[in-house]
Amino acid sequence: MSGKLIVFEGVEGCGKTTQMQLCFQWLESLNISVLLTREPGGTELGKDLRALLLEKSLSKPVGEVTELLLYAADRAQHIEEELKPNLATGKFILCDRYTDSTIAYQGYGRGLDMSLINNLNQIATGGLKSDITIWLDVDVEVGLSRKRGQTKLDRIEQETMDFHRRVQQGYTELAVSNPSRIVKIDGNYSQDIVQKNIQEILQKRLFS
Repeated sequence: MSGKLIVFEGVEGCGKTTQMQLCFQWLESLNISVLLTREPGGTELGKDLRALLLEKSLSKPVGEVTELLLYAADRAQHIEEELKPNLATGKFILCDRYTDSTIAYQGYGRGLDMSLINNLNQIATGGLKSDITIWLDVDVEVGLSRKRGQTKLDRIEQETMDFHRRVQQGYTELAVSNPSRIVKIDGNYSQDIVQKNIQEILQKRLFS
Protein backbone atom coordinates (compact mmCIF):
# COMPACT_ATOMS: atom_id res chain seq x y z
CA MET A 1 0.00 0.00 0.00
CA SER A 2 1.40 3.41 -0.97
CA GLY A 3 1.85 6.14 1.61
CA LYS A 4 -0.88 8.73 2.14
CA LEU A 5 -0.75 12.24 3.55
CA ILE A 6 -3.90 12.95 5.55
CA VAL A 7 -4.11 16.50 6.87
CA PHE A 8 -6.41 17.82 9.60
CA GLU A 9 -7.38 21.49 9.45
CA GLY A 10 -9.66 23.92 11.23
CA VAL A 11 -9.94 26.92 13.52
CA GLU A 12 -8.72 26.88 17.11
CA GLY A 13 -10.56 24.35 19.27
CA CYS A 14 -12.06 22.43 16.36
CA GLY A 15 -11.00 19.06 17.83
CA LYS A 16 -8.10 18.16 15.54
CA THR A 17 -5.88 16.68 18.26
CA THR A 18 -8.56 14.37 19.62
CA GLN A 19 -9.74 13.21 16.19
CA MET A 20 -6.20 12.58 14.99
CA GLN A 21 -5.49 10.39 18.01
CA LEU A 22 -8.68 8.39 17.44
CA CYS A 23 -7.88 8.06 13.74
CA PHE A 24 -4.34 6.94 14.59
CA GLN A 25 -5.71 4.16 16.82
CA TRP A 26 -8.19 3.10 14.15
CA LEU A 27 -5.57 2.88 11.40
CA GLU A 28 -3.23 0.92 13.66
CA SER A 29 -6.07 -1.53 14.35
CA LEU A 30 -6.17 -2.12 10.58
CA ASN A 31 -2.44 -2.97 10.67
CA ILE A 32 -1.57 0.18 8.75
CA SER A 33 1.77 1.81 9.54
CA VAL A 34 0.91 5.35 10.60
CA LEU A 35 2.78 8.47 11.73
CA LEU A 36 1.32 11.31 13.80
CA THR A 37 2.93 14.72 13.20
CA ARG A 38 2.20 18.43 13.14
CA GLU A 39 3.08 21.83 11.74
CA PRO A 40 4.75 23.73 13.17
CA GLY A 41 6.88 21.46 15.33
CA GLY A 42 7.15 18.13 13.51
CA THR A 43 10.97 18.09 13.67
CA GLU A 44 13.62 19.08 16.21
CA LEU A 45 14.18 22.34 14.35
CA GLY A 46 10.42 22.73 14.06
CA LYS A 47 10.01 22.56 17.85
CA ASP A 48 12.22 25.63 18.21
CA LEU A 49 10.33 27.40 15.42
CA ARG A 50 7.01 26.50 17.08
CA ALA A 51 8.13 28.14 20.30
CA LEU A 52 9.12 31.30 18.42
CA LEU A 53 5.79 31.36 16.57
CA LEU A 54 3.36 30.60 19.37
CA GLU A 55 4.84 32.04 22.56
CA LYS A 56 3.41 35.54 22.90
CA SER A 57 5.87 38.38 23.46
CA LEU A 58 4.34 41.81 23.98
CA SER A 59 7.72 43.53 24.04
CA LYS A 60 9.01 41.90 20.85
CA PRO A 61 6.06 40.90 18.64
CA VAL A 62 6.63 38.70 15.61
CA GLY A 63 6.18 40.59 12.33
CA GLU A 64 3.54 39.27 9.94
CA VAL A 65 5.96 38.52 7.09
CA THR A 66 8.44 37.05 9.58
CA GLU A 67 5.67 34.78 10.83
CA LEU A 68 4.92 33.63 7.28
CA LEU A 69 8.58 32.88 6.55
CA LEU A 70 9.02 30.94 9.80
CA TYR A 71 6.03 28.73 8.95
CA ALA A 72 7.51 28.14 5.49
CA ALA A 73 10.88 27.20 7.00
CA ASP A 74 9.22 24.77 9.40
CA ARG A 75 7.31 23.19 6.51
CA ALA A 76 10.36 22.80 4.27
CA GLN A 77 12.28 21.04 7.04
CA HIS A 78 9.27 18.89 7.96
CA ILE A 79 8.79 17.67 4.39
CA GLU A 80 12.42 16.75 3.83
CA GLU A 81 12.96 15.16 7.23
CA GLU A 82 9.62 13.48 7.92
CA LEU A 83 6.97 13.56 5.21
CA LYS A 84 8.86 12.47 2.10
CA PRO A 85 10.87 9.65 3.76
CA ASN A 86 7.84 8.19 5.53
CA LEU A 87 5.56 8.43 2.51
CA ALA A 88 8.25 6.63 0.51
CA THR A 89 8.08 3.68 2.92
CA GLY A 90 4.30 3.46 2.56
CA LYS A 91 3.27 5.05 5.83
CA PHE A 92 -0.01 6.84 6.35
CA ILE A 93 0.77 10.27 7.81
CA LEU A 94 -1.73 12.16 9.95
CA CYS A 95 -0.59 15.79 9.93
CA ASP A 96 -2.00 18.52 12.16
CA ARG A 97 -2.07 21.51 9.76
CA TYR A 98 -0.38 21.99 6.40
CA THR A 99 -0.51 24.49 3.53
CA ASP A 100 -4.19 25.41 3.94
CA SER A 101 -3.44 26.75 7.42
CA THR A 102 -0.99 29.24 5.94
CA ILE A 103 -3.55 30.40 3.40
CA ALA A 104 -6.30 30.66 6.02
CA TYR A 105 -4.27 32.26 8.82
CA GLN A 106 -1.64 34.36 7.06
CA GLY A 107 -3.67 35.01 3.90
CA TYR A 108 -7.22 35.55 5.12
CA GLY A 109 -6.42 36.24 8.77
CA ARG A 110 -3.41 38.56 8.34
CA GLY A 111 -4.32 39.80 4.88
CA LEU A 112 -0.91 38.98 3.39
CA ASP A 113 -0.45 38.71 -0.37
CA MET A 114 -1.86 35.41 -1.64
CA SER A 115 0.57 35.10 -4.52
CA LEU A 116 3.46 35.39 -2.05
CA ILE A 117 1.89 32.72 0.17
CA ASN A 118 1.26 30.39 -2.75
CA ASN A 119 4.83 30.81 -3.99
CA LEU A 120 6.26 30.09 -0.54
CA ASN A 121 4.03 27.04 -0.14
CA GLN A 122 5.22 25.76 -3.51
CA ILE A 123 8.87 26.31 -2.59
CA ALA A 124 8.49 24.69 0.84
CA THR A 125 6.51 21.66 -0.36
CA GLY A 126 8.09 21.07 -3.75
CA GLY A 127 4.53 20.41 -4.91
CA LEU A 128 3.68 17.79 -2.26
CA LYS A 129 -0.06 17.94 -1.63
CA SER A 130 -2.24 16.08 0.80
CA ASP A 131 -4.10 13.02 -0.47
CA ILE A 132 -7.03 14.26 1.56
CA THR A 133 -7.59 17.15 3.96
CA ILE A 134 -10.17 16.80 6.72
CA TRP A 135 -11.59 20.21 7.61
CA LEU A 136 -13.27 20.06 11.02
CA ASP A 137 -15.83 22.83 10.75
CA VAL A 138 -16.96 24.46 14.02
CA ASP A 139 -18.14 27.95 14.86
CA VAL A 140 -15.25 30.21 15.84
CA GLU A 141 -16.93 31.13 19.12
CA VAL A 142 -17.45 27.47 20.04
CA GLY A 143 -13.86 26.54 19.23
CA LEU A 144 -12.34 29.40 21.20
CA SER A 145 -14.59 28.71 24.19
CA ARG A 146 -13.26 25.14 24.20
CA LYS A 147 -9.69 26.44 24.17
CA ARG A 148 -10.29 28.98 26.93
CA GLY A 149 -11.69 26.25 29.12
CA GLN A 150 -8.72 23.91 28.62
CA THR A 151 -5.39 25.68 28.63
CA LYS A 152 -3.31 28.84 28.47
CA LEU A 153 -3.86 30.49 25.11
CA ASP A 154 -0.93 30.81 22.69
CA ARG A 155 -0.15 33.85 20.53
CA ILE A 156 -2.47 32.86 17.68
CA GLU A 157 -5.32 31.81 19.98
CA GLN A 158 -5.17 35.26 21.60
CA GLU A 159 -5.90 37.03 18.32
CA THR A 160 -9.13 39.01 17.92
CA MET A 161 -12.46 37.39 17.14
CA ASP A 162 -12.48 39.20 13.78
CA PHE A 163 -9.14 37.57 12.93
CA HIS A 164 -10.50 34.10 13.69
CA ARG A 165 -13.64 34.78 11.68
CA ARG A 166 -11.49 35.71 8.68
CA VAL A 167 -9.57 32.45 9.14
CA GLN A 168 -12.86 30.53 9.14
CA GLN A 169 -13.91 32.32 5.96
CA GLY A 170 -10.61 31.23 4.44
CA TYR A 171 -11.30 27.58 5.19
CA THR A 172 -14.83 27.92 3.80
CA GLU A 173 -13.56 29.30 0.50
CA LEU A 174 -10.72 26.77 0.30
CA ALA A 175 -13.18 23.90 0.69
CA VAL A 176 -15.40 25.27 -2.07
CA SER A 177 -12.48 25.70 -4.48
CA ASN A 178 -10.82 22.33 -3.66
CA PRO A 179 -13.69 19.83 -3.38
CA SER A 180 -11.64 16.85 -4.54
CA ARG A 181 -9.04 17.36 -1.81
CA ILE A 182 -10.78 19.06 1.14
CA VAL A 183 -13.66 17.31 2.90
CA LYS A 184 -15.77 19.26 5.35
CA ILE A 185 -16.70 17.40 8.53
CA ASP A 186 -19.15 18.98 10.98
CA GLY A 187 -17.14 19.20 14.21
CA ASN A 188 -20.11 20.16 16.38
CA TYR A 189 -21.24 16.56 16.93
CA SER A 190 -19.92 14.23 19.63
CA GLN A 191 -16.35 12.90 19.34
CA ASP A 192 -17.62 9.44 18.40
CA ILE A 193 -19.88 10.69 15.62
CA VAL A 194 -17.19 12.98 14.21
CA GLN A 195 -14.71 10.08 14.21
CA LYS A 196 -17.23 7.77 12.53
CA ASN A 197 -17.74 10.35 9.78
CA ILE A 198 -13.97 10.73 9.31
CA GLN A 199 -13.49 6.97 9.05
CA GLU A 200 -16.25 6.68 6.48
CA ILE A 201 -14.66 9.42 4.36
CA LEU A 202 -11.20 7.85 4.57
CA GLN A 203 -12.55 4.39 3.68
CA LYS A 204 -14.34 5.84 0.68
CA ARG A 205 -11.50 8.06 -0.54
CA LEU A 206 -8.41 6.00 0.28
CA PHE A 207 -9.41 2.33 0.56
CA SER A 208 -12.01 1.84 -2.18
